[in-house]
Amino acid sequence: MAAVRGYRRAAVAVAAARPGGGGPGRGPGPGPGPAAEPAPQPVPEPAAPATAALYVHWPYCRKRCSYCNFNAYVVPAVDEAAVRACLVREAHTLLRLSQVHSITSVFFGGGTPSLASPHTIAAVLEAVAGAAHLPGSAEVTLEANPSSMDTSRLTGFRAAGVNRLSIGVQSLDDAELRLLGREHTAADARKAVEAARGLFPGRTSIDLMFGLPGQSRDAWAQGLEAALGLCDHHISLYQLTLERGTALAAQVRGGTLPLPPQDLLADMYQTARTVLVAAGFRHYEVSNFARKGALSNHNLSYWQADQYIGVGPGAHGRFMPRGEGSCSREARVQTPEPVAWMQEVQSQGHGTRSRVVLSPLEQLEEVLTLGLRTDEGVTHERWGHFSPQLSLQAVFGVPGEARVLQEQGWLLLDGSGLRCTWAGLAVLDSLLPNLLCQLQRRWALPSAHRGGTRRGTDTDGHGGQNVGSVSGHNG
Repeated sequence: MAAVRGYRRAAVAVAAARPGGGGPGRGPGPGPGPAAEPAPQPVPEPAAPATAALYVHWPYCRKRCSYCNFNAYVVPAVDEAAVRACLVREAHTLLRLSQVHSITSVFFGGGTPSLASPHTIAAVLEAVAGAAHLPGSAEVTLEANPSSMDTSRLTGFRAAGVNRLSIGVQSLDDAELRLLGREHTAADARKAVEAARGLFPGRTSIDLMFGLPGQSRDAWAQGLEAALGLCDHHISLYQLTLERGTALAAQVRGGTLPLPPQDLLADMYQTARTVLVAAGFRHYEVSNFARKGALSNHNLSYWQADQYIGVGPGAHGRFMPRGEGSCSREARVQTPEPVAWMQEVQSQGHGTRSRVVLSPLEQLEEVLTLGLRTDEGVTHERWGHFSPQLSLQAVFGVPGEARVLQEQGWLLLDGSGLRCTWAGLAVLDSLLPNLLCQLQRRWALPSAHRGGTRRGTDTDGHGGQNVGSVSGHNG
């Protein structure tokens, strides 16, 4: 049962670690293991200079898309001055609380943050720079919808400090866009991406969705070809997930719309991987592809288990509140509803609704779950930062589920660390329950029975065999 609980929590983290998610979410923790000596504690994070990424949530949209269950709100009017003041104050409060020395990246997600004025974006960035070091080279991303973009507005965002755009294209087919409830047309999307590439060359990302009701493999392949003719150097692909309470889910449940079968969905994903890698893209994360080094630094901070601070309604964070004298990492969630969030920020400086200290095991579960989403996987160095006394080799290099998965060609454990093969990355969700179960079992053992902590290649001879791995296909 503990493994099931752990997988559900980890699955939430995986689902939320995408642009706009504000970082991984968190569910109930695992139950206590058998009586044993205390589990080893993680290496304390350095007192200074500490760094973190910053996520800023703009919660408003002009229209809710048919598939959307994000923390987004459609309201008659937005008091932007009030929202701006609260974003600035909460950013300052949480940065002071975290005592981070430097911000490595900033991501404005939503909602539709391109509906905010450049003045609001500039004010938040100025607050960040006033409370911590914000290097001129730091990646500052803004999510944008084609329907809320024009050249003058983009120029304003660039002047405010934005240096990267993530555009929600979703499809280049008008019928598919109508099905998704998007405001823009395919022509709008093309115009927006071309304008963005002119102002943010090499730093314009597009989102695409597949697995839409009634979508065929040929239609998806044609959409990919159209996207390749339009895109810059970063593409994010997301399989449509029918979320409870959305209009699209209701139509599918009611039998109005058919979903593609699972084997077709798998075929669509493999088609995309093959096409994009052939076009020079590195498949560096389950849903993300980049060429010419245009990886999303901000989202890598989630997948690499770095600290990040969430600002705005419903934003998530993972950081150590050193300003309170704490030396433990916390999972934090801000109050989701904008009006209630603003009231809390105005009264106490921040709108943190939930804060939970993450146990060493919970941190390792996130390191594993999120790290395996990348082609690099979980390195020995990163694992050792959170688990200095229990190495990757000691957990996953011994007889158990992980070894079976290595023998079946889904995983690799070698001198670099633990990662999925090219085939394994496509079925990561099915691998995680077994890996989490093995981690939990090994963690519950007294140290005398855990085995060695040597960091080396897999003793079964799989170490160094990188044939078929994702990293072997890097562009």
